[in-house]
Amino acid sequence: MTSKPTLLERAYSLARAGDYADMDLLRRKLKSEGYDAVDAHISGSVVVALRKLIKEARLVGGTPTS
Repeated sequence: MTSKPTLLERAYSLARAGDYADMDLLRRKLKSEGYDAVDAHISGSVVVALRKLIKEARLVGGTPTS
């Protein structure tokens, strides 16, 4: 049985993949996958780190969803 990644693990994975162009889309994706309290967990320094990963992924050829 494979365990579901934590909310933060999944958020970082999505950000690194470059499939989500901004934090709002990333939050919506996490919520659609059934993660709870997304807004409470994705704040402050986590947002800064995720935005950096999103930007880096876009620069190296990710294809963000609009």
